[in-house]
Amino acid sequence: MDPINAGWLSLLPPVIAVGLALYTKEVFSSLIVGILTGCCIYAVSTDLNVVVGTVETTFKIMGSRFDLSIVLFCSMLGSLVYVMSMAGGTKAYGKWATTRIKGRRSAMLSTSVLGAFIFIDDYFNCLTVGTVMRPITDAYKISRAKLAYIIDATAAPVCIIAPVSSWAAAVGSNLKDTQAFNSEMEAFVATIPWNFYALLCLALVVGLSLMRLDFGPMRKAELECLQGQDNSQQEMEEHDGPIDVKARGTIADMVVPILALIVFATLALLYVGGYFGDDEAYHSIGAAFGNTDAGPALVMGSFAALVVAFIMFVSRRLLNVKTFMEGVLRGVQAMVPANMILVFAWTISGVCRDLLQTQVFIAELVQNDTGFLGMVLPAVIFAIASFLSFSTGTAWGTFGILIPIVVTVAEAIDPGSQQLVVITLSATLAGSVFGDHCSPISDTTILSSAGAGCVHIEHVYTQLPYACTVAVCAFIGYLVAGFTYSLPLSLGTAAVLLAAAVFILNSRQRLTERAKARA
Repeated sequence: MDPINAGWLSLLPPVIAVGLALYTKEVFSSLIVGILTGCCIYAVSTDLNVVVGTVETTFKIMGSRFDLSIVLFCSMLGSLVYVMSMAGGTKAYGKWATTRIKGRRSAMLSTSVLGAFIFIDDYFNCLTVGTVMRPITDAYKISRAKLAYIIDATAAPVCIIAPVSSWAAAVGSNLKDTQAFNSEMEAFVATIPWNFYALLCLALVVGLSLMRLDFGPMRKAELECLQGQDNSQQEMEEHDGPIDVKARGTIADMVVPILALIVFATLALLYVGGYFGDDEAYHSIGAAFGNTDAGPALVMGSFAALVVAFIMFVSRRLLNVKTFMEGVLRGVQAMVPANMILVFAWTISGVCRDLLQTQVFIAELVQNDTGFLGMVLPAVIFAIASFLSFSTGTAWGTFGILIPIVVTVAEAIDPGSQQLVVITLSATLAGSVFGDHCSPISDTTILSSAGAGCVHIEHVYTQLPYACTVAVCAFIGYLVAGFTYSLPLSLGTAAVLLAAAVFILNSRQRLTERAKARA
């Protein structure tokens, strides 16, 4: 299928899908409508039969974008979680953790720290943190929506400021093509303090964990959970069905398989990246992570963890072979909704990128606008990257499209200095992460929902006010940066605005609640 330049029509599929999802709170049909809209535009533009061509194009693009490795990883991780619960490991760990982690504040901070610690890959982060922390947050009546938000806000934002991560490698590969820097890693490190969205996002997570400053739909979800009415948790439990938990399970029955998953997944990432191979160019950890392919590596790591769980549980007769395999199948079934959303998200992303050329339309807007000035360039690029990433559901694709363009534009505006290049590049990465963070069709948004055991669309609309608040403050920070080139002034302005916005929004909601209570 040859791509076409659909212009502004290329924006319709994601806009329709996102709009319907937020309005109906039903993500499957919304994604399908968005996909069919895009394929219909393609069919009409290429003189295909409107009905047959639309359906045929839909399934062709779905097949081409399908990533079996990620589906297998999600399915096996679901199986691992299920068999650990059957063996009693999750229950035992939850009881132990509640004696060590005292209160909701400590539980949320512990979740944030664990999310920041697993910085190698965002997929790995989303599902592992949810698996480990869900029993603890449930025990302290922290809503699944809040857990999903913490996971999501410490996945991509951490990876984009970690020099040793799959994200750093992807950014470096795009920077290499521009030949604007002597060292891609040095350039990436230079962007870290200017990545306002990622830094403010992490700061907000810590602030919300330390102080009760929730607002918007998240505050409602938290209050309902404290009253024992977490609808998201109830829906996920009804879908998964009752689990026959063994009373003889111990903490080790959860901790050991999770540690095995972390160790084997890390070793697999290095192995796939060539660390243990004959090519000496990849015999450093940084180079191996830069050369790795996360999908196959995570499959190997999750399979090894399942083998460890099988040996532990069957040898001690916590589960027999038949029961263990039944648990594996039940775990796969529990991940079917997340896997379906992933497939639909990949498909609509493929429709936009591979068929309708959304990225070409956005690139033309950037290149053809001669009114760009250095003073507003970082803020404008942040907004464009945010919109493109939100529409396509991919941060990697967004900075892959925009990095060559923004580097060229920034160098042309300020040829004597790389300061504007670094600030604008940081704005590109920050905007890409923001769009990816809050887009309903983003992989990390979907996997955060799955890891937390939260209904996907609830995670989307509860975290959206938080993400947008941070994004507005980051945008203003980039405006200041474009005028001053001062990191303390621009980041400080954004941080102060974020703190003020959170306090004001929380206070207004509390006043509204009190007024309703009196009435």
